[in-house]
Amino acid sequence: MYIVDSNILIEAKDRYYGLDFAPGFWEWLVEARHAGRVFSVTAVRDEVEGRGDELSEWSRSAGRDLYLSPRSTVAGPLTALARWANRHDRYTASAEREFLASADYTLVAQACDLGYTVVTHETPSPDSRRRIKIPEACAAVGVPCCTPWQVLRSEGARLVRPAA
Repeated sequence: MYIVDSNILIEAKDRYYGLDFAPGFWEWLVEARHAGRVFSVTAVRDEVEGRGDELSEWSRSAGRDLYLSPRSTVAGPLTALARWANRHDRYTASAEREFLASADYTLVAQACDLGYTVVTHETPSPDSRRRIKIPEACAAVGVPCCTPWQVLRSEGARLVRPAA
């Protein structure tokens, strides 16, 4: 099962799966949620709905069940991620603070807690000191990470137009 980062939704809307010309992608997300395969987290919902645009409206209409609230068992992964991020030999103090205040922190911790895979556009940047990226955080707590196209393929998504 998968947990989707906000950049998947935002970039899809802004770039290659616009709500106006690629409704199949958005319909697939809702169907995959109802099948219990693809979710996001409430911290991502807050980011997306805070934009005040058509994506915010789609998010509200997609249903609250698309976004998982943290379970009480997420405390362990949150603590593990915080300890990892606070290692002062790798990231700047600013990078640590930014990460621990972000939806990314919650996203990775919830994926760890649930045993899910994080779906993101972020790519590893092992030499970065100024920003903690999702792939590094995922690796730190043993969470798999992939791209949206890997999910679409592995889930057998078909974003096709109906026959005329």
